[in-house]
Amino acid sequence: MYNAVLHECRDYEYDKVKEIIKKSIDELGGIGKFVNKGERVLIKPNLIMMKAPDKAATTHPSVVRAVAELVAEAGGKTVIAESPGGPFNERMLKAIYSACGITDAAEKSGAELNYNTGTKDVSYPEGKLLKRITVIDELTKADKVINISKLKTHGMMRMTAAVKNLFGTIPGTMKAEYHLNRSNPDDFAEALIDICRYAKPVLNIVDAVVGMEENGPTGGSPRKIGALLTSTNPFALDIMCAYMINVPYTDVPVCVHAVERGLSPKSIDEINIIGDDISKFVITDFKAPKAILVNVTENLPKPVYKAVNNILQPYPVFNKDKCVGCGRCAENCPPSALKMKDKRPSFDKSKCIRCFCCQELCPAVAIDIKRPLFYRIFSSL
Repeated sequence: MYNAVLHECRDYEYDKVKEIIKKSIDELGGIGKFVNKGERVLIKPNLIMMKAPDKAATTHPSVVRAVAELVAEAGGKTVIAESPGGPFNERMLKAIYSACGITDAAEKSGAELNYNTGTKDVSYPEGKLLKRITVIDELTKADKVINISKLKTHGMMRMTAAVKNLFGTIPGTMKAEYHLNRSNPDDFAEALIDICRYAKPVLNIVDAVVGMEENGPTGGSPRKIGALLTSTNPFALDIMCAYMINVPYTDVPVCVHAVERGLSPKSIDEINIIGDDISKFVITDFKAPKAILVNVTENLPKPVYKAVNNILQPYPVFNKDKCVGCGRCAENCPPSALKMKDKRPSFDKSKCIRCFCCQELCPAVAIDIKRPLFYRIFSSL
């Protein structure tokens, strides 16, 4: 049986958030069970890009601050670290921390903000897909990792929560290489699971007070869910998150492969949920991302597969009136399907691998997803 804690939390009022998180951790054995005095503890929030907390694209700073203070009270040394998409440098990190409210959270909690942009290539022989992983240097220095994610939709993976959040330990633009080499959602899911298992988070907390629906993980709409989830098992939390947003676990590649590998339960019935009744948090009309991929078998001859894939699959479209010409979409496109021409993106659909990194990292929310007619027909069958 897997253990997890779920408590109602309707807003981000700090004292209430800390009270709920402390109670949740106490119900799993207390912070002292996970953090020893003098240990260096890496807190890994979801700080995907420069977005204000009320946009629901990033872990709320009140949650990060609460966990950092609890670690400090246990005698741990807290370091908040993230490697968002795009360049991994001190200037970008400062901008991200500030915009997401994390600079203030660190100051109030006494936590250190990571500006070390070194990387390490580490061996991981236990990995199913990844035997070597390149990670941020700070991950290798940490004694413990606490994973604080945000519940959101995701174009390529349907949902992002606890497991995928550890992809943020892969340095900056190197994420594109992982996408390019594993463009199939099933392969990418296996890679995400390997990365999560290498990081070995001792605690996983999901900020589902306000999540994101529609075109997540950055361009969707905030949706109040009203809960904080905690567990030592990130895979069980993802099963709970999928249940809460009314998505079968079989539609979430990370959940499917975690179940196949014996890392996760298939249903919430196999999880000992302490606290509130999960059924009262289920949102039956939670809006899915437009970019859900159609399952096209790769057993077809390669030219046929490629042609069918191009006809069926959704693809990004660019609103040139909203576009600010920053070039982040082109800089972070794994297959180089985007080029900047006259300060506007030029798109080669034949190269697109449907990772939707362009949409994910667009600061102007100028990228939407086009669903072809054949896609709409095929996906309704």
